[in-house]
Amino acid sequence: MSIEQVREQLTKQVGQEVHVSDWVVIDQSRIDAFAAATDDRQWIHVNPTRAAAESPWRGTIAHGFLTLSLIPYLRGLVDADRPSHPGVRTVINYGLNKVRFTNAVRAGAEIRSRSVLLAFEEFKGGGIQITEQVTIDIQGETKPACIAEVVLRLYF
Repeated sequence: MSIEQVREQLTKQVGQEVHVSDWVVIDQSRIDAFAAATDDRQWIHVNPTRAAAESPWRGTIAHGFLTLSLIPYLRGLVDADRPSHPGVRTVINYGLNKVRFTNAVRAGAEIRSRSVLLAFEEFKGGGIQITEQVTIDIQGETKPACIAEVVLRLYF
């Protein structure tokens, strides 16, 4: 797709849900790997025995930033075989406008993302900047794990 075609497609999608991911299990090994990568080994994340006895969730929970870090994967931005916008050379995480961690993700829970296109604009250098509200759902829970306003740049 050309930048003009993507602009036309995005114009029709503003305010609409543009992506829903598959469910992904957040198991203890993923939580432990994130703890090792970030040096955040707080017991509520990595000590199942203590968390079962002392935490309000009666088990370990994922780091909020682990949940947040999965947005590009859940949004389908890292699968070269299924680009989110055909014709786009590169998608860059440009930043976040707002993030809230509204519910804990217990070890073993399944999460998915839902993305709503809030806005887009062209930027100097030949690209389109999009802003999406991404909600991370937890299967079986009414309250989401995270709500984030994500800013992405699409380069052609």
